[in-house]
Amino acid sequence: MPPETLTVAKTDAPSAHSDDLRSLEAGLDSLQTTTDREAGRWRRFAASVVPPVVFVLLLIVAWQLYVVIAQPRPDKVPSPLDVWNALGLAWDTGRLQEAVMTSLERGIVGFLIAIVVGTPIGLLLAEVRPIRRAVGPIISGLQVLPSVAWVPAAIIWFGLSDATVYFVILMGAIPSIVNGLIAGIDQVPPQLRRVGTVLGATRWQLATSVILPAALPGYLAGLKQGWAFSWRSLMAAEIIATGGSIGFGLGSMLDQSRELADMAGVLATIILILAIGILIELVFFGPLERRMLKRRGLLVTGGAR
Repeated sequence: MPPETLTVAKTDAPSAHSDDLRSLEAGLDSLQTTTDREAGRWRRFAASVVPPVVFVLLLIVAWQLYVVIAQPRPDKVPSPLDVWNALGLAWDTGRLQEAVMTSLERGIVGFLIAIVVGTPIGLLLAEVRPIRRAVGPIISGLQVLPSVAWVPAAIIWFGLSDATVYFVILMGAIPSIVNGLIAGIDQVPPQLRRVGTVLGATRWQLATSVILPAALPGYLAGLKQGWAFSWRSLMAAEIIATGGSIGFGLGSMLDQSRELADMAGVLATIILILAIGILIELVFFGPLERRMLKRRGLLVTGGAR
């Protein structure tokens, strides 16, 4: 073999060996990254789910211990097993499924209508100062006003119908959405407005393409509060406005258990209403908030939040 060939072969051998090492290192790094990512997901899941589950279990244990030790009247303080049996009875009769579906449909539809109505109102009040000075205090007052106060008026206006329930939901949710959006817009840096104006954006384009995305954190906070008020308003309306063409919801189920002096049924319905509210937060608003924070660089992906 010529000396030149030997020299090239000797030169290429370390190079090939180095390439193999780099490939191996890259593969190990990729494997480690995947493992860390999976471990991060499990850590976040454990940090967000395990503590409340443990806390609920401790509450149930304390509840059962109180029933065993104090032995209160079952019609006043039923045991956890009695509450579970009440849920099972409601499920067997179909009342539970009907109540959950009716309330969820009303709550979600009413909340979506509130978003459609409240978002343009919030944009208008935030961008037009004279209107904000005139209407802003009224919106804040409506947010403070308990939604249950609207139920008697809604019954007189709309009768015992679903319109009564939806009206109460809207009056509870819209002010929160409007004020949340206004608060988010107030925190938008003025430089963004000037950049949009320099680039030739119209007032509508500036509001929808620049201001609204920048105000997303405050807007999302308003949406979360708006959903909370929607759910609370719905329960208040269903408890008070019963009969007529109003369907059977969780509020009606709660009031029915109260009329029958069924404390186990009352507690079972309260726990169910609470569980649905928590589930909506965990399934929808929680992931949405984390995704928004991550896109803005405000959430460390390797840690739990």
